[in-house]
Amino acid sequence: MIRVVLDANQFVSALLKPGSNPDAIMLLVREEKALLLMSESICDEVRRVLAYPKIFKRLNLSKEQCDLFINGLRAVAVITAGTLSLPPLAADPDDTKYLECAVEGKADYLVSGDHHLLDLKFYQGIRIVDPLTFLRLCGEYSQDGQ
Repeated sequence: MIRVVLDANQFVSALLKPGSNPDAIMLLVREEKALLLMSESICDEVRRVLAYPKIFKRLNLSKEQCDLFINGLRAVAVITAGTLSLPPLAADPDDTKYLECAVEGKADYLVSGDHHLLDLKFYQGIRIVDPLTFLRLCGEYSQDGQ
């Protein structure tokens, strides 16, 4: 099974845009066609991003609903131990958490829209791609999922 790490914005995009490529990736996870890898620091970042006033307002979710979403992710994901410490990513040290999770969880892919990560292309054998490329590589892209 394909092992994948998603950055926080992929989860937000999946919630904001049903039928989007990030939403299609989440469907692959729910259908057990891809194994989602997360760490506690990624869960914390998703929670923080969902609480941003602009996003919180657009999603119209209560704090409890946000917590349920995070708990749902935790239920379908493999949560890595979080013991690996890599040198901070020079372009954006905060993105290092995704690389640590990917390496620790032996991910095949890290999916992001962040150019700081995408510019790496590969990290320790892990391919870093945008959502559309991931879906194409998995053979799951359809013209509807943008």
